[in-house]
Amino acid sequence: MTACQPGDDGVGSAPSAASSAPTGGTGSSGEPSASSTSGKPGPGGASSAPAASPCAAEALETSMRQADVRPDGTGTGAAVVEFTNTSGASCSLQGHPTVAGAANGSPDKGRPLAVTPTGAAARVVLAPGGKAWIKLTFKQVQGEGDGYCASGADPATYPTLVVGLPGVGAHQVALDDGVVAECDDTVTATAVTATEPS
Repeated sequence: MTACQPGDDGVGSAPSAASSAPTGGTGSSGEPSASSTSGKPGPGGASSAPAASPCAAEALETSMRQADVRPDGTGTGAAVVEFTNTSGASCSLQGHPTVAGAANGSPDKGRPLAVTPTGAAARVVLAPGGKAWIKLTFKQVQGEGDGYCASGADPATYPTLVVGLPGVGAHQVALDDGVVAECDDTVTATAVTATEPS
């Protein structure tokens, strides 16, 4: 997928997120301890190495899949966005995303979704080849066929989403099996995590 620079996608920069680290599982630097403090990659290739600049947009490859755990209904329900560090150096991600539905698969035609952040935002360091994730949970489409929204609004479908992270730009991502279908243009989003969500 193509990386978009901040301000180029109609989403803008992500709101600043709380910088407090989670209460458990942190290394000596206050970062998620996906490995020992040696800086060697842990599960997913995330590292607790203390020195790493924010990931450049072009250093990240992104993909998106439907989550295994999602609300009942016929829409997308929930999706997991994966970020892979394709550069030769460690870099870091932190915070909650901005999200826009790209109506024609085009980032400049994005329709911003109202994001409700969940979970504390902690810095995640990615070694080369390392991965981090966010989980997006939507208001689910109900019924059969085109479905309906419990709120009475019409469901919306998007071929792609534009997902932005603080300080590292935005990326256009598509599901590996269909389009995003959701209600009310709202989404609950986790902070970036070194643990792959289900």
